[in-house]
Amino acid sequence: MKAAVTKQKGSPEQIQINELPIPSVKDGWVLIMVKAFGLNRSEMYTRQGHSPNVKFPIIQGIECVGIVENDPSHTFKKGQKVAAIMGEMGREFNGSYAEYVLVPLRIIFKFESNLPWQKLGAIPEMFQTVSGSLLGALEIQKGERLLIRGGTSSIGMLACQLAKFYGLTVISTTRNPDKKSHLIQNGSDYVLIDGGEIADSLRKIFPDGVHKVLELVGTVTLKDSLKCISAKGIVCMTGILGNSWTMENFSPMNDIPSQGRLTGYAGDAENLSSEMLQNFIDLVELHKIELNIDRVYKLEEIVEAHKYMESGLSKGKLVVTN
Repeated sequence: MKAAVTKQKGSPEQIQINELPIPSVKDGWVLIMVKAFGLNRSEMYTRQGHSPNVKFPIIQGIECVGIVENDPSHTFKKGQKVAAIMGEMGREFNGSYAEYVLVPLRIIFKFESNLPWQKLGAIPEMFQTVSGSLLGALEIQKGERLLIRGGTSSIGMLACQLAKFYGLTVISTTRNPDKKSHLIQNGSDYVLIDGGEIADSLRKIFPDGVHKVLELVGTVTLKDSLKCISAKGIVCMTGILGNSWTMENFSPMNDIPSQGRLTGYAGDAENLSSEMLQNFIDLVELHKIELNIDRVYKLEEIVEAHKYMESGLSKGKLVVTN
Protein backbone atom coordinates (compact mmCIF):
# COMPACT_ATOMS: atom_id res chain seq x y z
CA MET A 1 0.00 0.00 0.00
CA LYS A 2 0.99 3.65 -0.33
CA ALA A 3 1.58 5.41 2.96
CA ALA A 4 2.76 8.89 3.91
CA VAL A 5 5.41 8.35 6.57
CA THR A 6 6.64 11.20 8.78
CA LYS A 7 10.30 10.26 9.10
CA GLN A 8 11.20 12.63 11.94
CA LYS A 9 9.99 15.86 13.49
CA GLY A 10 10.37 18.97 11.38
CA SER A 11 9.06 20.59 8.21
CA PRO A 12 6.36 19.18 5.90
CA GLU A 13 9.15 17.69 3.78
CA GLN A 14 9.70 15.12 6.53
CA ILE A 15 6.57 13.38 5.20
CA GLN A 16 7.44 10.93 2.44
CA ILE A 17 5.34 8.58 0.33
CA ASN A 18 6.48 4.97 0.79
CA GLU A 19 5.34 1.51 -0.27
CA LEU A 20 4.61 -0.56 2.85
CA PRO A 21 2.93 -3.90 3.58
CA ILE A 22 -0.80 -3.74 4.30
CA PRO A 23 -1.19 -4.11 8.12
CA SER A 24 -1.90 -7.62 9.39
CA VAL A 25 -5.24 -8.01 11.11
CA LYS A 26 -5.37 -8.90 14.83
CA ASP A 27 -8.10 -9.53 17.40
CA GLY A 28 -9.95 -6.41 18.52
CA TRP A 29 -8.77 -4.42 15.53
CA VAL A 30 -10.31 -3.73 12.12
CA LEU A 31 -8.61 -3.20 8.76
CA ILE A 32 -10.12 -0.27 6.87
CA MET A 33 -9.57 0.73 3.25
CA VAL A 34 -9.11 4.49 3.62
CA LYS A 35 -11.14 6.57 1.20
CA ALA A 36 -10.60 10.02 2.69
CA PHE A 37 -9.42 11.84 5.79
CA GLY A 38 -9.43 15.38 7.08
CA LEU A 39 -6.29 17.23 8.06
CA ASN A 40 -6.03 18.55 11.61
CA ARG A 41 -3.73 21.10 13.19
CA SER A 42 -2.89 18.59 15.91
CA GLU A 43 -1.19 16.58 13.15
CA MET A 44 0.86 19.63 12.26
CA TYR A 45 1.91 19.95 15.91
CA THR A 46 2.80 16.26 16.03
CA ARG A 47 4.89 16.60 12.88
CA GLN A 48 6.65 19.61 14.39
CA GLY A 49 7.58 17.52 17.43
CA HIS A 50 5.14 18.87 20.03
CA SER A 51 3.54 15.50 20.88
CA PRO A 52 5.98 14.12 23.47
CA ASN A 53 4.88 10.47 23.34
CA VAL A 54 5.08 10.13 19.54
CA LYS A 55 7.97 8.09 18.21
CA PHE A 56 9.17 8.64 14.64
CA PRO A 57 8.94 7.38 11.98
CA ILE A 58 5.15 7.15 12.06
CA ILE A 59 2.14 7.26 9.74
CA GLN A 60 0.11 10.20 11.03
CA GLY A 61 -3.63 10.80 10.77
CA ILE A 62 -6.17 10.92 13.60
CA GLU A 63 -9.31 10.29 11.54
CA CYS A 64 -10.61 8.69 8.36
CA VAL A 65 -13.63 7.40 6.51
CA GLY A 66 -13.54 4.26 4.43
CA ILE A 67 -14.71 0.72 3.90
CA VAL A 68 -14.23 -2.26 6.19
CA GLU A 69 -11.78 -4.69 4.62
CA ASN A 70 -11.45 -7.24 7.42
CA ASP A 71 -12.99 -7.46 10.90
CA PRO A 72 -12.14 -10.70 12.74
CA SER A 73 -14.86 -9.99 15.32
CA HIS A 74 -17.55 -9.66 12.63
CA THR A 75 -18.83 -6.52 14.37
CA PHE A 76 -18.71 -4.81 11.00
CA LYS A 77 -19.41 -6.41 7.64
CA LYS A 78 -16.88 -6.29 4.83
CA GLY A 79 -17.75 -3.32 2.65
CA GLN A 80 -19.48 -1.41 5.48
CA LYS A 81 -18.89 2.34 5.41
CA VAL A 82 -17.23 3.49 8.62
CA ALA A 83 -15.43 6.37 10.26
CA ALA A 84 -12.51 6.02 12.66
CA ILE A 85 -11.40 8.77 15.00
CA MET A 86 -8.68 9.52 17.53
CA GLY A 87 -7.94 7.00 20.31
CA GLU A 88 -4.21 7.76 19.82
CA MET A 89 -4.54 6.92 16.13
CA GLY A 90 -1.57 8.40 14.31
CA ARG A 91 0.26 8.90 17.60
CA GLU A 92 0.67 5.63 19.50
CA PHE A 93 -0.03 3.53 16.40
CA ASN A 94 0.00 4.20 12.66
CA GLY A 95 -2.83 6.37 11.42
CA SER A 96 -4.80 7.21 8.32
CA TYR A 97 -2.22 8.79 5.98
CA ALA A 98 -2.30 5.57 3.95
CA GLU A 99 -4.42 3.40 1.68
CA TYR A 100 -5.20 1.05 4.58
CA VAL A 101 -5.25 1.53 8.34
CA LEU A 102 -5.61 -0.89 11.23
CA VAL A 103 -7.59 0.57 14.14
CA PRO A 104 -9.20 -0.72 17.37
CA LEU A 105 -12.90 -1.53 17.38
CA ARG A 106 -13.72 1.08 20.02
CA ILE A 107 -12.94 4.05 17.73
CA ILE A 108 -14.98 2.91 14.71
CA PHE A 109 -18.47 4.16 13.83
CA LYS A 110 -20.68 2.88 11.03
CA PHE A 111 -22.81 5.08 8.80
CA GLU A 112 -24.78 5.04 5.56
CA SER A 113 -24.51 7.87 3.05
CA ASN A 114 -24.45 8.71 -0.63
CA LEU A 115 -22.26 11.77 -0.08
CA PRO A 116 -18.94 11.78 -1.96
CA TRP A 117 -15.94 10.58 0.04
CA GLN A 118 -14.31 14.00 0.04
CA LYS A 119 -17.31 15.42 1.93
CA LEU A 120 -17.49 12.49 4.30
CA GLY A 121 -13.78 12.83 4.97
CA ALA A 122 -14.33 16.33 6.35
CA ILE A 123 -16.83 15.23 8.97
CA PRO A 124 -15.66 12.91 11.80
CA GLU A 125 -13.14 14.92 13.83
CA MET A 126 -14.69 18.27 12.94
CA PHE A 127 -18.18 17.18 14.02
CA GLN A 128 -16.94 15.42 17.15
CA THR A 129 -15.07 18.53 18.27
CA VAL A 130 -17.89 20.95 17.50
CA SER A 131 -20.70 18.88 19.00
CA GLY A 132 -18.67 18.06 22.10
CA SER A 133 -17.76 21.70 22.63
CA LEU A 134 -21.18 23.22 21.98
CA LEU A 135 -23.54 20.58 23.31
CA GLY A 136 -21.33 18.98 25.96
CA ALA A 137 -19.01 21.61 27.42
CA LEU A 138 -20.96 24.80 26.67
CA GLU A 139 -24.46 23.32 26.95
CA ILE A 140 -25.80 25.82 24.40
CA GLN A 141 -29.49 26.76 24.52
CA LYS A 142 -31.81 28.37 21.99
CA GLY A 143 -31.80 32.16 22.23
CA GLU A 144 -28.30 32.47 23.68
CA ARG A 145 -25.44 34.56 22.33
CA LEU A 146 -22.32 32.65 21.29
CA LEU A 147 -18.92 34.19 20.58
CA ILE A 148 -16.64 32.06 18.39
CA ARG A 149 -13.03 33.17 18.80
CA GLY A 150 -11.25 31.95 15.66
CA GLY A 151 -14.27 31.89 13.40
CA THR A 152 -12.56 31.17 10.07
CA SER A 153 -11.12 27.83 11.19
CA SER A 154 -12.94 24.71 10.02
CA ILE A 155 -14.14 24.14 13.59
CA GLY A 156 -15.29 27.75 13.88
CA MET A 157 -17.18 27.61 10.59
CA LEU A 158 -19.05 24.44 11.49
CA ALA A 159 -19.68 25.67 15.06
CA CYS A 160 -21.41 28.72 13.63
CA GLN A 161 -23.70 26.66 11.43
CA LEU A 162 -24.56 24.22 14.20
CA ALA A 163 -25.21 27.04 16.65
CA LYS A 164 -27.52 28.75 14.16
CA PHE A 165 -29.30 25.42 13.62
CA TYR A 166 -29.97 25.34 17.38
CA GLY A 167 -31.26 28.92 17.42
CA LEU A 168 -28.36 30.99 18.79
CA THR A 169 -27.06 34.43 17.86
CA VAL A 170 -23.46 34.05 16.68
CA ILE A 171 -20.59 36.52 16.83
CA SER A 172 -17.46 35.31 15.02
CA THR A 173 -13.97 36.78 15.04
CA THR A 174 -11.22 36.94 12.44
CA ARG A 175 -7.86 38.68 12.28
CA ASN A 176 -8.29 39.25 8.56
CA PRO A 177 -10.87 41.87 7.46
CA ASP A 178 -10.97 40.22 4.02
CA LYS A 179 -12.60 37.16 5.60
CA LYS A 180 -15.52 39.09 7.13
CA SER A 181 -17.87 38.45 4.19
CA HIS A 182 -16.96 34.76 4.27
CA LEU A 183 -18.11 34.55 7.90
CA ILE A 184 -21.34 36.43 7.17
CA GLN A 185 -22.09 34.06 4.29
CA ASN A 186 -21.51 31.16 6.68
CA GLY A 187 -24.24 32.46 8.98
CA SER A 188 -22.53 34.72 11.53
CA ASP A 189 -24.80 37.51 12.75
CA TYR A 190 -21.85 39.74 13.69
CA VAL A 191 -18.15 39.71 12.84
CA LEU A 192 -15.44 41.32 14.94
CA ILE A 193 -11.91 41.95 13.67
CA ASP A 194 -9.64 40.44 16.30
CA GLY A 195 -6.46 42.29 17.17
CA GLY A 196 -6.11 40.40 20.43
CA GLU A 197 -8.62 42.37 22.49
CA ILE A 198 -12.28 42.50 21.49
CA ALA A 199 -14.13 42.70 24.83
CA ASP A 200 -14.81 46.44 24.53
CA SER A 201 -16.01 46.13 20.94
CA LEU A 202 -18.28 43.23 21.82
CA ARG A 203 -19.85 45.06 24.75
CA LYS A 204 -20.69 47.99 22.50
CA ILE A 205 -22.99 45.54 20.68
CA PHE A 206 -24.05 43.52 23.73
CA PRO A 207 -23.49 45.51 26.93
CA ASP A 208 -24.29 42.46 29.06
CA GLY A 209 -21.82 40.27 27.15
CA VAL A 210 -22.43 36.83 25.65
CA HIS A 211 -23.70 33.69 27.31
CA LYS A 212 -21.08 31.36 25.83
CA VAL A 213 -17.64 31.63 24.22
CA LEU A 214 -16.00 28.96 22.07
CA GLU A 215 -12.29 29.78 22.41
CA LEU A 216 -10.38 28.37 19.44
CA VAL A 217 -7.42 30.76 19.42
CA GLY A 218 -6.35 29.58 22.87
CA THR A 219 -4.23 30.95 25.65
CA VAL A 220 -3.23 34.15 23.85
CA THR A 221 -6.82 35.46 23.86
CA LEU A 222 -8.32 33.50 26.76
CA LYS A 223 -8.22 36.32 29.32
CA ASP A 224 -9.96 38.68 26.91
CA SER A 225 -12.59 36.05 26.10
CA LEU A 226 -13.37 35.74 29.81
CA LYS A 227 -14.10 39.47 29.80
CA CYS A 228 -16.78 38.89 27.17
CA ILE A 229 -19.13 36.67 29.15
CA SER A 230 -22.30 37.74 30.92
CA ALA A 231 -23.18 36.71 34.49
CA LYS A 232 -22.77 32.92 34.85
CA GLY A 233 -21.43 32.71 31.30
CA ILE A 234 -19.12 29.93 30.12
CA VAL A 235 -15.88 29.96 28.15
CA CYS A 236 -14.79 26.67 26.59
CA MET A 237 -11.20 26.42 25.37
CA THR A 238 -11.10 23.93 22.53
CA GLY A 239 -8.33 25.14 20.20
CA ILE A 240 -4.83 26.56 20.19
CA LEU A 241 -4.77 28.38 16.86
CA GLY A 242 -2.51 30.91 18.53
CA ASN A 243 0.15 28.19 18.78
CA SER A 244 0.76 28.82 22.49
CA TRP A 245 0.17 25.89 24.83
CA THR A 246 0.57 27.69 28.15
CA MET A 247 -0.03 31.17 29.53
CA GLU A 248 1.82 33.35 32.02
CA ASN A 249 0.40 35.43 34.85
CA PHE A 250 -3.01 33.75 34.94
CA SER A 251 -4.87 34.56 38.15
CA PRO A 252 -8.11 32.52 38.40
CA MET A 253 -9.63 34.76 41.07
CA ASN A 254 -9.01 37.86 38.98
CA ASP A 255 -9.27 36.57 35.41
CA ILE A 256 -12.39 34.39 35.76
CA PRO A 257 -15.40 36.65 36.41
CA SER A 258 -17.38 35.98 39.56
CA GLN A 259 -19.76 33.08 38.88
CA GLY A 260 -18.31 32.72 35.39
CA ARG A 261 -17.06 29.32 34.26
CA LEU A 262 -13.98 28.22 32.35
CA THR A 263 -13.94 24.75 30.86
CA GLY A 264 -12.18 22.90 28.07
CA TYR A 265 -12.84 20.26 25.47
CA ALA A 266 -10.28 17.82 24.12
CA GLY A 267 -12.65 15.07 23.10
CA ASP A 268 -12.10 11.50 22.06
CA ALA A 269 -14.03 8.70 20.40
CA GLU A 270 -16.17 8.08 23.50
CA ASN A 271 -17.81 11.46 22.92
CA LEU A 272 -19.19 10.27 19.60
CA SER A 273 -21.70 7.59 18.63
CA SER A 274 -22.82 6.07 15.35
CA GLU A 275 -26.27 7.59 15.91
CA MET A 276 -24.86 11.09 16.42
CA LEU A 277 -22.63 10.76 13.37
CA GLN A 278 -25.47 9.44 11.21
CA ASN A 279 -27.81 12.24 12.30
CA PHE A 280 -25.23 14.85 11.35
CA ILE A 281 -24.47 13.22 7.99
CA ASP A 282 -28.22 13.25 7.31
CA LEU A 283 -28.30 17.02 7.99
CA VAL A 284 -25.49 17.50 5.47
CA GLU A 285 -27.32 15.39 2.89
CA LEU A 286 -30.46 17.50 3.42
CA HIS A 287 -28.37 20.71 2.98
CA LYS A 288 -29.33 21.90 6.45
CA ILE A 289 -25.59 22.05 7.17
CA GLU A 290 -23.12 23.07 4.46
CA LEU A 291 -19.58 21.82 4.97
CA ASN A 292 -16.82 24.34 4.42
CA ILE A 293 -14.16 22.42 2.52
CA ASP A 294 -11.36 24.66 1.34
CA ARG A 295 -9.18 22.26 -0.65
CA VAL A 296 -9.04 18.56 -1.51
CA TYR A 297 -5.70 16.82 -2.03
CA LYS A 298 -4.55 13.38 -3.08
CA LEU A 299 -2.36 11.33 -0.73
CA GLU A 300 0.65 12.04 -2.95
CA GLU A 301 0.11 15.77 -2.27
CA ILE A 302 0.27 15.49 1.52
CA VAL A 303 3.38 17.67 1.79
CA GLU A 304 1.66 20.52 -0.07
CA ALA A 305 -1.42 20.01 2.10
CA HIS A 306 0.64 20.38 5.28
CA LYS A 307 2.34 23.49 3.91
CA TYR A 308 -1.03 25.07 3.20
CA MET A 309 -2.37 24.11 6.64
CA GLU A 310 0.70 25.64 8.26
CA SER A 311 0.29 28.87 6.26
CA GLY A 312 -2.93 29.73 8.08
CA LEU A 313 -4.56 30.81 4.80
CA SER A 314 -7.26 28.14 4.66
CA LYS A 315 -10.93 29.09 4.96
CA GLY A 316 -12.26 25.67 5.89
CA LYS A 317 -11.46 21.99 6.18
CA LEU A 318 -8.66 20.40 4.21
CA VAL A 319 -9.37 16.86 2.97
CA VAL A 320 -7.16 14.16 1.45
CA THR A 321 -8.57 11.37 -0.71
CA ASN A 322 -7.24 8.06 -1.99
